[in-house]
Amino acid sequence: MNRRLQVAKYVLTDLIGSGLAWTLFFVYRKMYLEPVQIAYSEITFDENYFKGLILIPLFWFGLYTVVGGYREIFRRFRTKELGQTLLISFIGVTVIFFVLLLDDDVAGYKLYYRSFLALFLLHFTFTFIPRFLLTSSTVSKVHRREIAFNTILIGGNERAMAIYDEIEGLPKSPGNKFVGFVNVNGGDQLLAEVGLPRLGKWNELRTVIDQHAVEEAIIAVDSGEHAHISKIMNELDGTHIRIKVIPDMYDILSGSVKMTSIFGAPLIEVNPEIMPAWQFSLKRSIDIAASAIAMVVLSPVYLIIGITVWSTSRGPMFFSQERIGKYGRPFKIIKFRSMISNAEENGPQLSSVTDPRITPFGRWMRKTRMDELPQFWNVLKGDMSLVGPRPERQHFIDAITEQAPHYKHLHKVRPGITSWGQVKFGYAENVDQMVRRLKYDILYIENMSLAVDLKIIAYTVLIVLKGDGK
Repeated sequence: MNRRLQVAKYVLTDLIGSGLAWTLFFVYRKMYLEPVQIAYSEITFDENYFKGLILIPLFWFGLYTVVGGYREIFRRFRTKELGQTLLISFIGVTVIFFVLLLDDDVAGYKLYYRSFLALFLLHFTFTFIPRFLLTSSTVSKVHRREIAFNTILIGGNERAMAIYDEIEGLPKSPGNKFVGFVNVNGGDQLLAEVGLPRLGKWNELRTVIDQHAVEEAIIAVDSGEHAHISKIMNELDGTHIRIKVIPDMYDILSGSVKMTSIFGAPLIEVNPEIMPAWQFSLKRSIDIAASAIAMVVLSPVYLIIGITVWSTSRGPMFFSQERIGKYGRPFKIIKFRSMISNAEENGPQLSSVTDPRITPFGRWMRKTRMDELPQFWNVLKGDMSLVGPRPERQHFIDAITEQAPHYKHLHKVRPGITSWGQVKFGYAENVDQMVRRLKYDILYIENMSLAVDLKIIAYTVLIVLKGDGK
């Protein structure tokens, strides 16, 4: 499978299709809209047409990229292609209409509707048809097993054997190519008897995935082995592969099993996407715009606070410290210094409300969260987001994960200036409190959306205005 080549096919057809749609729309306007006010004349492709011929396809390419139109390129299906192309076409044409076409001088407002409808139909037609053909070709190759995704079964019991037989026996392949199975307990030998190799134990999953280029894992443990699932999920976290689980009858009756294919085996897919791609892109755009504006608008506040920090206690205005961010990458977080210099000369320590290392002005900054203001620079750089779990130091992460291995889920997203854990719990004074606060951050990630972000920002503003921080 050549992913880059397949993406290039989609990009090329989108560029050609949108360019062709723009050309026909330009001709349509000249022939049927402008002659209403002026006499019919020869169609001339002017400067505006050629500018549009370059910029319009690039706009559509950017829009498809933002909403994830080039992701999971071998796992697309036709109904999704139809819905996504309809939605993107409507959004894109609406933007073009209001930016480029609304100020056109036309004889009546009904011509605006005709103009909008014509561009929408032309663009949808010339982009959906080639996308539909490309997707249909890919789906057919998947069904014929010409395209397949390396898959492992986690477990080798009767349930694993049953799902293996069911998937292998399907007349139309869902795309799984079984490369082996991973042991959950010593008795998992049924799959080995049918020739599927045993690749290792469940606690060796990361090594197995790397060695065999695994793209999908199916967890097939017995009902009595459900205690293993959380450990397996923690082991799979951060591997960026698709994860599916065989459901119990309770899962089916409760409605938690959602079919991705009518003809496929009943499996629960653990959703790898925390938020839709377009929301992540919009969230990042908001982060950049809001941080840039905040740094400009608050520059006098930065100056006043910086001078006050410097004049009330010896040492630098700013304090930087290594924290762990998205995907476990370290970065330097920046704050206004709220403690005395060399506050951690004896090693990493968490602060408390009565911590003598905090300066009098630093105590006020912490209550109003003013010490966090320099982190807008971290957001602008891409280390952080406005909203996300607060970043911690590796020293404390190691201590937390001893009690709560699922802490690593927080590294799926950028850390934030504020968080749901910060709003509901506040600053933690010890590792036990960090573990207790963790549930709020996990809850945020599981329900992450722009609407939730706005709610957290609103609560944070209230905390700042009331001075309820600590």
